[in-house]
Order: sequence, then structure tokens, then C-alpha cells
Amino acid sequence: MITIIDYGMGNLRSVQKGFEHVGLQARVTDDPSIVASAEHLVLPGVGAFRDCMAHLREGGFVEPILRHVEAERPFLGICLGLQLLFTQSEEFGTHEGLGLVPGKVVRFPADLMAGGERLKVPHMGWNQVRFEGDSPLFAGIAHETSFYFVHSYYVVPDDAAACAATTGYGERFCSSIRQGNLMATQFHPEKSQQAGLQILKNFGEL
Repeated sequence: MITIIDYGMGNLRSVQKGFEHVGLQARVTDDPSIVASAEHLVLPGVGAFRDCMAHLREGGFVEPILRHVEAERPFLGICLGLQLLFTQSEEFGTHEGLGLVPGKVVRFPADLMAGGERLKVPHMGWNQVRFEGDSPLFAGIAHETSFYFVHSYYVVPDDAAACAATTGYGERFCSSIRQGNLMATQFHPEKSQQAGLQILKNFGEL
């Protein structure tokens, strides 16, 4: 059973449908006691970092998430769910995150360039992902497959070894992390067609 945290911010139904499409049971819950007993836990997220952290705290989800990761049970963060794992974000000021991955969340530079042209922020659409480690999320997926992104901020881990994949957008940034059974992607697997569904399947089979 895959448990998806409903804290009021996230594209929950599409994530749930993605898991169901590959034959996995998935439930959406706003009950922290169910989150605390989850086998596989998923933290999606869209919106502002500060607001999402406030919702997690108010909903009583922070402690169950920390205990889940501490117990080394499988955890998947998606998009903002990746960023929330970090120590802090500079989005609209400096805000503290869950602190599970040492590092920070920063904004793409306004003068981001590629091929002599200025790139748009947010980074939106399909882009290649280069696998840098041995994350089980990417089993059976071709190197530099494209996935779907929508974001203006990206993560910078203190330890480069935590970065499981990178993507180029004017500069190379970390697009997936792994620390044991703690994994997360900046891109949206549930919006990334067959390769994205394979990631969800791989996670469910951990």
C-alpha cells in the first residue's frame, strides 16, 4: 500500500492514479496516524515552500515523516516534496525545511542563458535527466530519458553524493536525490508518461 500525504497542497489524485495504473494500491490521507504507520510514503507538493511547511506542521505530519525516514522505510518526494526535505529555502525569504537532506533550495538566476538566448523561469516542460548514482527509482529506464518539469527553484545538497540525477537548464542542477530509502525527484513522474510510471512502479516494489 502506497500512502500519499494530503496536507492541502499537491496534485494528489494524479499521483494516486499513476500508482494504480501500474497495479499498485495507493491511498490519499490527511490523517497523521495513518502516515505514521505507512509502509511506502509519498510527499507530493505544489505551491510555495513556506506555505507547504506551515501546512505540514499544522497537520501534524512533520514528526511522522521524520520517524518514517529514520526507520528507513521507502519515501518518495515529488517536485516541492523534494525541496521540503532540505534544510532551508530562499523562496520569498529564508524558511526552514524538514532538514532531512543538508542543503538549500535556490532560485534559477534571472539571467539564465543557453545558446545565446535567455531561458524562461519557471523551467517548464520536458528535459533530459542524467543518472548520477544507483537510485533504484531509475531501474529499467534509459540514461538521459526526458521527464516533465515545472519549477523556479532547485535543490543544492551539501553533499554531492546525495544527488542521484542532474538536468541541464542553463547550468546543471540536481533533479533527484537519494539517501538510502529516502528518494525524491524535482520532475513529476506522474506526468512523465511511461518512464514516469516506471519510476512509480520501481518505488512501489522497494
